[in-house]
Amino acid sequence: MGLEAVLEEIREKGKKEADAIRAESKADSDRILAEADRKVAEIKTSAEDASAKQASRIVGQDVSAANLLVKREILNTQKALLDEVYESTRAEIAKLPESFHREAIKKLLIEAKKEIKKGSIHCNARDVAAAKAVLAEAEFSGFTLGEPADIDGGILIDSEGNEVQIDYSYRTFMNKVWESGLKDASDILFG
Repeated sequence: MGLEAVLEEIREKGKKEADAIRAESKADSDRILAEADRKVAEIKTSAEDASAKQASRIVGQDVSAANLLVKREILNTQKALLDEVYESTRAEIAKLPESFHREAIKKLLIEAKKEIKKGSIHCNARDVAAAKAVLAEAEFSGFTLGEPADIDGGILIDSEGNEVQIDYSYRTFMNKVWESGLKDASDILFG
């Protein structure tokens, strides 16, 4: 029996050591798994945060691009409307009666006389008769009628010898008014 008791004691000791090793292995494995779970959770959270930031950035860029496109379309439409108003104004001025154009030519020639005492004037073909009537007046005896010019209305004045030319065409005046008043007109029309 002494041998059996020693064997039993060795078995018990071996069993306790095996249980202790198993318990320690289980604790190590639980600790390793817990650490792995923690790292997986960190990686998952980090990936979710990164993808949320990326998605937000992409949405922000798309919204900005869409807003820019809309603004460009609005500006193009506004420019088209303003161009239409400009062309409509030119057409309406051209439709004014001959008496208006004759009076305009006279006033423009009076203004031009301050710089050019003698020379020739050019007007569009429509206003040739009005220009002849104005040039028939004594105060404009230093001026002659030149070839018709490709202008909407008004006059171009050349000094004798063509050293100086003054552009008093309607388009020149309209462009000055248009440029100086465009912002105000745009503000009034489009807020």
